[in-house]
Amino acid sequence: MSVQSHSLHWIVTRPAAQAAGWVQAFQALGQAAQALPLIDIAPLADPAPVRLAWAGLAGFSLVVFVSANAAEHFFAQRPAGLRWPDGTLAGSTGPGTSAALLAAGQAVGLAPAAIVDPGPDAPVFDSESLWARLQSRGWQGRQVLVVRGEEGRDWLAETLRAAGARVDFVAAYRRSAPVPGAEGRALLARALAQPDHHVWLFSSSEAVGHLGALQPGADWSASAAVASHPRIVQAARQLGFGRVGLAPPRPADALACVAQWAGSAPQAQEAAQGRGSIQSPAQ
Repeated sequence: MSVQSHSLHWIVTRPAAQAAGWVQAFQALGQAAQALPLIDIAPLADPAPVRLAWAGLAGFSLVVFVSANAAEHFFAQRPAGLRWPDGTLAGSTGPGTSAALLAAGQAVGLAPAAIVDPGPDAPVFDSESLWARLQSRGWQGRQVLVVRGEEGRDWLAETLRAAGARVDFVAAYRRSAPVPGAEGRALLARALAQPDHHVWLFSSSEAVGHLGALQPGADWSASAAVASHPRIVQAARQLGFGRVGLAPPRPADALACVAQWAGSAPQAQEAAQGRGSIQSPAQ
Protein backbone atom coordinates (compact mmCIF):
# COMPACT_ATOMS: atom_id res chain seq x y z
CA MET A 1 0.00 0.00 0.00
CA SER A 2 1.10 3.58 -0.58
CA VAL A 3 1.59 5.73 2.51
CA GLN A 4 2.23 9.47 2.41
CA SER A 5 2.83 10.58 6.00
CA HIS A 6 2.12 14.28 5.40
CA SER A 7 -1.46 13.60 4.25
CA LEU A 8 -2.49 11.01 6.80
CA HIS A 9 -5.39 11.14 9.21
CA TRP A 10 -4.51 9.39 12.48
CA ILE A 11 -7.23 7.42 14.24
CA VAL A 12 -6.51 7.24 17.98
CA THR A 13 -8.26 4.24 19.53
CA ARG A 14 -7.29 4.77 23.17
CA PRO A 15 -10.01 5.26 25.80
CA ALA A 16 -11.63 8.68 25.60
CA ALA A 17 -9.87 10.04 28.70
CA GLN A 18 -6.44 9.51 27.13
CA ALA A 19 -7.28 9.92 23.44
CA ALA A 20 -7.73 13.70 23.61
CA GLY A 21 -4.12 14.28 24.63
CA TRP A 22 -2.90 12.09 21.80
CA VAL A 23 -5.02 13.92 19.25
CA GLN A 24 -3.62 17.24 20.46
CA ALA A 25 -0.05 15.92 20.29
CA PHE A 26 -0.51 14.72 16.71
CA GLN A 27 -1.98 18.08 15.78
CA ALA A 28 1.05 19.78 17.34
CA LEU A 29 3.16 17.69 14.96
CA GLY A 30 1.13 19.02 12.02
CA GLN A 31 -0.92 15.87 11.62
CA ALA A 32 -4.67 15.44 11.24
CA ALA A 33 -5.99 13.23 14.02
CA GLN A 34 -9.29 12.16 15.50
CA ALA A 35 -10.30 9.93 18.39
CA LEU A 36 -12.28 6.75 17.90
CA PRO A 37 -12.12 5.10 21.33
CA LEU A 38 -12.37 1.34 21.05
CA ILE A 39 -12.38 0.63 24.78
CA ASP A 40 -14.82 2.20 27.21
CA ILE A 41 -13.53 2.73 30.75
CA ALA A 42 -15.95 3.22 33.63
CA PRO A 43 -15.82 3.02 37.44
CA LEU A 44 -17.18 -0.06 39.14
CA ALA A 45 -20.65 0.07 40.62
CA ASP A 46 -19.28 -1.03 44.00
CA PRO A 47 -16.16 0.85 45.14
CA ALA A 48 -15.96 -1.05 48.44
CA PRO A 49 -13.15 -3.46 47.39
CA VAL A 50 -10.91 -0.56 46.35
CA ARG A 51 -11.58 1.33 49.57
CA LEU A 52 -10.85 -1.84 51.55
CA ALA A 53 -7.57 -2.21 49.66
CA TRP A 54 -6.66 1.35 50.63
CA ALA A 55 -7.31 0.55 54.28
CA GLY A 56 -4.82 -2.32 54.14
CA LEU A 57 -2.26 -0.67 51.88
CA ALA A 58 0.49 -0.56 54.50
CA GLY A 59 0.59 -4.36 54.50
CA PHE A 60 1.78 -4.48 50.87
CA SER A 61 5.40 -4.15 49.84
CA LEU A 62 4.36 -3.38 46.26
CA VAL A 63 1.20 -2.17 44.55
CA VAL A 64 1.29 -2.74 40.77
CA PHE A 65 -0.80 -0.51 38.52
CA VAL A 66 -1.34 -2.05 35.09
CA SER A 67 -2.37 1.22 33.40
CA ALA A 68 -3.06 4.89 33.89
CA ASN A 69 -6.73 4.01 34.24
CA ALA A 70 -5.90 1.68 37.11
CA ALA A 71 -4.02 4.46 38.89
CA GLU A 72 -6.66 7.12 38.29
CA HIS A 73 -9.61 4.98 39.41
CA PHE A 74 -7.76 3.56 42.42
CA PHE A 75 -6.81 7.00 43.73
CA ALA A 76 -10.29 8.35 42.98
CA GLN A 77 -11.68 5.93 45.59
CA ARG A 78 -9.18 6.79 48.34
CA PRO A 79 -11.00 7.12 51.66
CA ALA A 80 -10.61 10.57 53.20
CA GLY A 81 -7.60 10.88 55.47
CA LEU A 82 -5.66 7.90 54.15
CA ARG A 83 -2.21 8.50 52.68
CA TRP A 84 0.21 6.37 50.71
CA PRO A 85 2.20 4.39 53.29
CA ASP A 86 5.94 4.80 53.64
CA GLY A 87 7.85 1.78 52.39
CA THR A 88 5.23 0.65 49.86
CA LEU A 89 6.41 0.73 46.26
CA ALA A 90 4.15 1.60 43.34
CA GLY A 91 4.84 -0.48 40.24
CA SER A 92 4.06 1.02 36.83
CA THR A 93 4.08 -0.62 33.41
CA GLY A 94 5.06 2.52 31.50
CA PRO A 95 5.52 6.29 31.42
CA GLY A 96 1.81 7.07 31.07
CA THR A 97 0.98 5.06 34.16
CA SER A 98 3.88 6.67 36.02
CA ALA A 99 2.60 10.12 35.04
CA ALA A 100 -0.85 9.23 36.38
CA LEU A 101 0.69 8.00 39.64
CA LEU A 102 2.71 11.18 40.03
CA ALA A 103 -0.35 13.34 39.37
CA ALA A 104 -2.67 11.43 41.68
CA GLY A 105 -0.17 10.51 44.35
CA GLN A 106 1.53 13.81 44.97
CA ALA A 107 -1.14 15.05 47.36
CA VAL A 108 -1.23 11.83 49.39
CA GLY A 109 2.46 11.16 49.98
CA LEU A 110 3.43 8.91 47.08
CA ALA A 111 7.02 10.00 46.49
CA PRO A 112 8.47 9.78 42.96
CA ALA A 113 11.27 7.60 44.34
CA ALA A 114 8.66 4.99 45.35
CA ILE A 115 7.53 4.49 41.73
CA VAL A 116 9.22 1.64 39.88
CA ASP A 117 8.74 1.48 36.12
CA PRO A 118 10.58 0.16 33.03
CA GLY A 119 12.15 3.56 32.37
CA PRO A 120 11.53 5.88 29.40
CA ASP A 121 14.06 4.12 27.19
CA ALA A 122 12.61 0.61 27.53
CA PRO A 123 11.97 -1.03 24.13
CA VAL A 124 8.42 -1.91 25.21
CA PHE A 125 6.28 -0.96 28.18
CA ASP A 126 4.67 -4.02 29.74
CA SER A 127 4.71 -6.38 32.72
CA GLU A 128 7.85 -8.13 31.50
CA SER A 129 9.74 -4.83 31.36
CA LEU A 130 8.53 -3.93 34.84
CA TRP A 131 9.65 -7.30 36.17
CA ALA A 132 13.14 -6.63 34.82
CA ARG A 133 13.29 -3.72 37.29
CA LEU A 134 11.76 -5.70 40.16
CA GLN A 135 13.35 -9.13 39.96
CA SER A 136 16.54 -8.22 41.82
CA ARG A 137 14.54 -7.40 44.96
CA GLY A 138 13.75 -10.20 47.37
CA TRP A 139 10.09 -11.23 47.12
CA GLN A 140 9.96 -14.26 49.38
CA GLY A 141 7.08 -13.78 51.84
CA ARG A 142 6.28 -10.25 50.69
CA GLN A 143 2.73 -9.16 49.88
CA VAL A 144 1.83 -7.60 46.52
CA LEU A 145 -1.39 -6.03 45.27
CA VAL A 146 -2.20 -5.76 41.54
CA VAL A 147 -4.64 -3.00 40.59
CA ARG A 148 -6.32 -3.58 37.25
CA GLY A 149 -9.64 -3.78 35.42
CA GLU A 150 -12.08 -6.60 36.02
CA GLU A 151 -9.87 -8.87 33.92
CA GLY A 152 -6.25 -8.82 32.85
CA ARG A 153 -3.04 -10.72 32.24
CA ASP A 154 -1.75 -12.83 35.12
CA TRP A 155 1.86 -13.11 33.95
CA LEU A 156 3.39 -10.71 36.47
CA ALA A 157 1.35 -12.12 39.35
CA GLU A 158 2.42 -15.65 38.48
CA THR A 159 6.04 -14.55 38.19
CA LEU A 160 5.93 -12.81 41.58
CA ARG A 161 4.32 -15.87 43.15
CA ALA A 162 7.07 -18.04 41.68
CA ALA A 163 9.54 -15.70 43.41
CA GLY A 164 7.78 -16.31 46.74
CA ALA A 165 5.41 -13.34 46.95
CA ARG A 166 1.77 -13.44 48.01
CA VAL A 167 -0.28 -11.67 45.35
CA ASP A 168 -3.80 -10.25 45.57
CA PHE A 169 -5.87 -8.44 42.95
CA VAL A 170 -8.34 -5.60 43.12
CA ALA A 171 -10.43 -4.36 40.21
CA ALA A 172 -10.63 -0.56 40.07
CA TYR A 173 -12.58 -0.10 36.83
CA ARG A 174 -14.35 -1.99 34.10
CA ARG A 175 -13.62 -2.17 30.38
CA SER A 176 -16.19 -2.72 27.67
CA ALA A 177 -16.69 -2.27 23.95
CA PRO A 178 -18.02 1.23 23.24
CA VAL A 179 -20.81 2.01 20.81
CA PRO A 180 -19.58 4.75 18.44
CA GLY A 181 -21.83 7.71 17.81
CA ALA A 182 -22.57 9.24 14.43
CA GLU A 183 -19.18 10.96 14.24
CA GLY A 184 -17.34 7.77 15.09
CA ARG A 185 -19.31 5.73 12.58
CA ALA A 186 -18.58 8.31 9.88
CA LEU A 187 -14.84 8.17 10.66
CA LEU A 188 -14.89 4.38 10.51
CA ALA A 189 -16.64 4.47 7.13
CA ARG A 190 -14.10 6.97 5.75
CA ALA A 191 -11.20 4.88 7.01
CA LEU A 192 -12.52 1.80 5.24
CA ALA A 193 -13.29 3.71 2.04
CA GLN A 194 -9.95 5.57 1.97
CA PRO A 195 -7.39 3.36 3.72
CA ASP A 196 -4.40 5.12 2.11
CA HIS A 197 -5.30 8.32 3.94
CA HIS A 198 -5.69 6.86 7.42
CA VAL A 199 -3.47 5.17 9.98
CA TRP A 200 -4.89 3.42 13.03
CA LEU A 201 -3.09 3.77 16.35
CA PHE A 202 -3.52 0.76 18.65
CA SER A 203 -2.41 0.47 22.27
CA SER A 204 -4.44 -2.62 23.16
CA SER A 205 -5.14 -6.00 21.59
CA GLU A 206 -8.61 -5.73 23.10
CA ALA A 207 -9.22 -2.56 21.06
CA VAL A 208 -8.26 -4.44 17.89
CA GLY A 209 -10.78 -7.12 18.79
CA HIS A 210 -13.49 -4.54 19.35
CA LEU A 211 -12.78 -3.04 15.93
CA GLY A 212 -13.25 -6.46 14.36
CA ALA A 213 -16.55 -6.85 16.18
CA LEU A 214 -17.72 -3.43 14.95
CA GLN A 215 -17.00 -4.35 11.34
CA PRO A 216 -17.30 -8.13 10.97
CA GLY A 217 -15.98 -9.32 7.65
CA ALA A 218 -14.39 -5.98 6.74
CA ASP A 219 -11.38 -6.04 4.41
CA TRP A 220 -8.45 -4.41 6.21
CA SER A 221 -5.80 -5.55 3.75
CA ALA A 222 -5.24 -2.01 2.39
CA SER A 223 -5.20 -0.44 5.87
CA ALA A 224 -2.21 0.51 8.00
CA ALA A 225 -1.71 0.66 11.76
CA VAL A 226 0.95 1.48 14.31
CA ALA A 227 0.92 -0.53 17.53
CA SER A 228 2.83 -0.08 20.78
CA HIS A 229 3.58 -3.75 21.56
CA PRO A 230 4.42 -6.90 19.55
CA ARG A 231 1.27 -8.63 20.86
CA ILE A 232 -0.85 -5.79 19.48
CA VAL A 233 1.01 -5.94 16.16
CA GLN A 234 0.11 -9.61 15.95
CA ALA A 235 -3.55 -8.92 16.78
CA ALA A 236 -3.79 -6.28 14.03
CA ARG A 237 -2.20 -8.60 11.51
CA GLN A 238 -4.58 -11.36 12.48
CA LEU A 239 -7.49 -8.98 11.87
CA GLY A 240 -6.12 -8.51 8.37
CA PHE A 241 -4.29 -5.17 8.42
CA GLY A 242 -1.97 -5.02 5.44
CA ARG A 243 0.74 -3.03 7.15
CA VAL A 244 1.43 -2.81 10.88
CA GLY A 245 4.36 -0.99 12.42
CA LEU A 246 5.76 -1.22 15.94
CA ALA A 247 6.66 2.01 17.73
CA PRO A 248 7.01 3.19 21.33
CA PRO A 249 3.80 4.77 22.62
CA ARG A 250 4.66 8.36 21.77
CA PRO A 251 3.10 10.34 18.90
CA ALA A 252 6.48 11.41 17.51
CA ASP A 253 7.64 7.78 17.34
CA ALA A 254 4.43 6.69 15.63
CA LEU A 255 4.92 9.44 13.07
CA ALA A 256 8.54 8.46 12.55
CA CYS A 257 7.44 4.86 11.91
CA VAL A 258 5.08 5.94 9.14
CA ALA A 259 7.59 8.41 7.75
CA GLN A 260 9.96 5.49 7.26
CA TRP A 261 7.27 3.64 5.32
CA ALA A 262 6.93 6.68 3.08
CA GLY A 263 10.67 6.88 2.57
CA SER A 264 10.82 10.25 4.30
CA ALA A 265 13.95 9.82 6.39
CA PRO A 266 14.42 13.53 7.26
CA GLN A 267 10.83 13.77 8.54
CA ALA A 268 11.27 10.58 10.53
CA GLN A 269 14.44 11.93 12.08
CA GLU A 270 12.76 15.23 13.00
CA ALA A 271 9.76 13.51 14.54
CA ALA A 272 11.97 11.18 16.55
CA GLN A 273 13.39 14.20 18.37
CA GLY A 274 10.13 14.19 20.34
CA ARG A 275 8.27 17.33 19.29
CA GLY A 276 4.77 17.13 20.72
CA SER A 277 5.34 13.89 22.59
CA ILE A 278 3.13 13.02 25.56
CA GLN A 279 3.16 10.43 28.29
CA SER A 280 1.20 7.47 27.06
CA PRO A 281 -0.80 5.13 29.30
CA ALA A 282 -1.82 1.68 28.59
CA GLN A 283 -5.14 0.17 29.23
